[in-house]
Amino acid sequence: MSEHRTNVVEDMRVPLTRYKKDWEAVKEKWTNYWQHKNTGRPLMGVIARKPELEPFADGAPAEGGYRDQICQGRYYNLPEELKWKDMEDKYQNAERIVARYRYFCETHEFLAESFPNLNVDFGPGSLASYLGCDIGFNEDTVWFKHFLEDWEGVPDLVFDPDNKWFKKHIQLVEDCRKLANGDFYVDMPDLMENIDVLSSMRGAQDILYDIIDEPEEIARRVGQVTDLYYEYFDRFYDLIKDDQGGNAYTVFQIWGPGRTVKLQCDCSAMIGPDDFREYIQPSLIEQSRHADHVLYHLDGKECIRHMDALMEIDGIDALQWTSGDAGPDGTLPDWDVIYDKAIAAGKSIWVKVYSGGFEDWIKNVERLVMKYGSHSMYLLFPEMSLEQAHTLIDYADKHWSDVKGSFCESLKQ
Repeated sequence: MSEHRTNVVEDMRVPLTRYKKDWEAVKEKWTNYWQHKNTGRPLMGVIARKPELEPFADGAPAEGGYRDQICQGRYYNLPEELKWKDMEDKYQNAERIVARYRYFCETHEFLAESFPNLNVDFGPGSLASYLGCDIGFNEDTVWFKHFLEDWEGVPDLVFDPDNKWFKKHIQLVEDCRKLANGDFYVDMPDLMENIDVLSSMRGAQDILYDIIDEPEEIARRVGQVTDLYYEYFDRFYDLIKDDQGGNAYTVFQIWGPGRTVKLQCDCSAMIGPDDFREYIQPSLIEQSRHADHVLYHLDGKECIRHMDALMEIDGIDALQWTSGDAGPDGTLPDWDVIYDKAIAAGKSIWVKVYSGGFEDWIKNVERLVMKYGSHSMYLLFPEMSLEQAHTLIDYADKHWSDVKGSFCESLKQ
């Protein structure tokens, strides 16, 4: 690593206290979460608007579209000079990206176990772009353009430090890290893994045919992606890690002391249990071995059938469930079948809360806490007012602290 990049890493030794005064205590909560022994109330991601922002909280952009929006899709009366001018300005201009996030930090409070962390992502699955995909940027989405007609003649997938998208991405992360100056984390990008990367390169339908027509080739290519993952991960990790070797991971709002990774396989929604065990589980096992803390992202009802195979992987520390695009949040009783298996396997759970209004959030979470306890649970709430945030945290401290959980107690019988 160059001397310049080493200096960038050193700036994270500055205490993360400009926007998060109690960061040391929060780090302890996160450390315990990964070990399934959190004390007090569950970990909670709670970001609150400062009072001066309240008049704009339920507004709509005057111009329409997304130019006036930032972070969780909400409208923040973003100053005219900070609105993105084009897609390069939105996704690839380090100074402007950091300036917009600083505006967010200045107008919000990071409470409970939330903390300031900047998403510098080229969309979910940027590893595919380093391997040949071109990227399409839009105001509200990013996609990868598949380019392989078949696997014949395609060379082995290898680390390419000269790939244009990798060079742009690593430089962007380095520049943002330097501009952050220790005030907030720059997140690990969502590189993606296993057959999801191949799907971006070939197209989802074609990769499913490939599993049928060329199973040995797909197994070999998944292995190559697995081998490559940390070649790229480590380049970013060396830039963003803190003085404990910890890192934050994009979108999921998590931190861990040491290499902290999100793993997934969205294509598993279209794969049967036997194929999942043959092609995907070995890759996940191998990736987990090289990480200190692993959150698995389970996305969509069709993926639930792989829970047994996933819970057999010792290296997975926590499970995050998403019911799919525009589906209900993670508090629905229907999802208990997922949490039952995760908790029984000794994993922590990560639950996104958003269905209904504020009172519903408290009621729905209370059911979960009473069943699964407070020792292995993280709850990500929607942005809220400062008054709501204080009410929520006060209630959690009084009613959700050191709860053993009826389901956990039943496992001991």
